[in-house]
Amino acid sequence: MSEKIPATVITGFLGAGKTSLIRHLIENADGRKLALIINEFGDLGVDGELLKGCGNENCTEEDIVELANGCICCTVADDFLPTIQKILSRKDRPDHIIVETSGLALPKPLVRAFGWPEVRTQVTVDGVVTVIDGPAYRDGLFAANPDAVQAQREADEMLDHDSPLEELFDDQLNCADMIIFNKADLIAASEMSSAAAKLKDRLRPQVKMLQTSHGKIDARVLLGLGAAAEDDLDARPSVHDDADEHEHDDFDSFVLEVGEITSPETLIAKLENAIAAEGILRVKGFLSVKDKDMRLVLQGVGSRLQHYFDREWATDEERVSKLVIIGEHDMDQAAVTKIILG
Repeated sequence: MSEKIPATVITGFLGAGKTSLIRHLIENADGRKLALIINEFGDLGVDGELLKGCGNENCTEEDIVELANGCICCTVADDFLPTIQKILSRKDRPDHIIVETSGLALPKPLVRAFGWPEVRTQVTVDGVVTVIDGPAYRDGLFAANPDAVQAQREADEMLDHDSPLEELFDDQLNCADMIIFNKADLIAASEMSSAAAKLKDRLRPQVKMLQTSHGKIDARVLLGLGAAAEDDLDARPSVHDDADEHEHDDFDSFVLEVGEITSPETLIAKLENAIAAEGILRVKGFLSVKDKDMRLVLQGVGSRLQHYFDREWATDEERVSKLVIIGEHDMDQAAVTKIILG
């Protein structure tokens, strides 16, 4: 009881690969017993379901807690703190706690919560890890040119110089102790060098950056950073430091029931059309495929979509096909639905 339990906060934008990273940690925990707190944006617990399916003794289904009442940085007092306290009250306390935030969460308010008296005596933030979608960053997403932005502002006084996504990305970088530059296998070596150098310039000097594919990294590298981030908040600037509260009115999500499908390729083609037409940021969900005993997982960020069968449907389980669709606030949900179901 005298030794603090280390906690790792894993953040990163939608679809960067946080869940893949955590699954790899569970399967290669080097004997550590893990407890997971999973926070998703949307009403369908896709990430939690995927992690519960690991079936690893280091992190059983009982060790995974899902918070679905909103972004974790906005519900610290109502959801996160009671969850931490419940974990700490267990007789079989974990060796390490991992908190996966939603892609829309600001990490700093969450780290600040570890400084609450009833928590800080028992838990310390071992490190904040930000996962980056490598190909997206290479393609210029969330890498605004300050000079070009200033020129646009001067030309149009009504122009907002920062998009909400840019602000989120900056906050996730500024709070990090380690950056995981993921999906490196999808980037040519010459492009990787240029993108990594550009990203490095945005980081605090002491922040380490590692390149990974499919979130595969040695747990000994990721766990045990010893950052004590809750005592180092002043060194982690946020564009929202002066804001009274943090809102997510810039984003919407809804769950779409698509029914049993006969062809994953046909559905993916429709999703690609919807993404192009309506600016969908993220798609994820489970699907029932006709004449198939396996459940199909579908994940997508931007225009990149992937799907795979993860397990057999249980005999007493309802075979449902649902997708979480996440987009910016002006996303036309009716139009998205019509394209996908039409």
